[in-house]
Amino acid sequence: MLKLLSLLFIVALSFSNLVLAQTGKVTGSKMSSHPDWFKESFLEIAADVEEASDSDKHVMLFMHLNGCPYCFKMVEENIKNSPYTEFIKNNFDVIAINIKGDREIAFNDELTLTEKQLANRLKVMYTPTILFLNSDNKVVARTNGYRNVQDFKLVLNYVHEKAYENTSLAGYVNEHKKALYSFMDHPQLVKVDNLQAAGKDKPLAVLFEDKGCIDCKELHQGYLASDDVRNTLKNFTFTRLDALSEKSITDINGQQTTPKALAESLEISYRPAIVLYDKGREIMRIQSRLYGYHFSEILRYVGERHYETYPDSFYDYLDVRTRELTSAGQNIDLAK
Repeated sequence: MLKLLSLLFIVALSFSNLVLAQTGKVTGSKMSSHPDWFKESFLEIAADVEEASDSDKHVMLFMHLNGCPYCFKMVEENIKNSPYTEFIKNNFDVIAINIKGDREIAFNDELTLTEKQLANRLKVMYTPTILFLNSDNKVVARTNGYRNVQDFKLVLNYVHEKAYENTSLAGYVNEHKKALYSFMDHPQLVKVDNLQAAGKDKPLAVLFEDKGCIDCKELHQGYLASDDVRNTLKNFTFTRLDALSEKSITDINGQQTTPKALAESLEISYRPAIVLYDKGREIMRIQSRLYGYHFSEILRYVGERHYETYPDSFYDYLDVRTRELTSAGQNIDLAK
């Protein structure tokens, strides 16, 4: 009997080890080390704004998350080691805010709340989210997620030049586009002039590109060429708009507009951007450079209508999806 129990224990232990071995891992988290020239703020933002204005600077709120690979990439490439690092140091006071943090922030005389409460109030869905404040403590520009070095410099110029007094960020970006890119073909792209009609039967994915798009070629040769993404795109009507075009189209609400006017009304200042619609409304959008897992799962969230099960947040769905994949033994690299 003792030998039988020992054998059963060994078999059970071996099975347990097999199950553990089959559990996938989530990797790719990266911790940002902020430069020492970031401002050591007492988090009284109005006072920070006043001090910055006295030096003819703007305040930049760098809203980040511990372990976020996009925050790491943004800090390393666009802030610490970019061609315009000195430009940032000379013209912006950068204040880091942890979107899950508990430090108390006095945003103005009427509003005091914690870091995570501020992130919720500002509807921060992507990290890093960067807010630029003018001398009146008003948000004059915002970026959601990682942007490449060239595109982020346009945002910095827009704020530094105070172009926000005369135009939108999307309008400013459009004015400064240079021809870098020729539109690439994709077998699933279809021509659509009426977005309302195209979005009636199934979800609609609208890809915004233009001649000055720095990341468009990489998108086509990378994610849009993958079998996984192409399978997910079968759930969509997939179309492309030239964000600089003045051609007449019908928007999702049945109104006459142009791709350029639509992109500006949606405040799309980064290309490529993909706006995902279903049942006559925008569900979510991709408006920054993403790694593969997040890119494909955002498409799946809308294309397979998981947003109906998880309506409050894409990340509620993503948590479940991640557990599902890792339980099946699949590894997930968040930074690949």
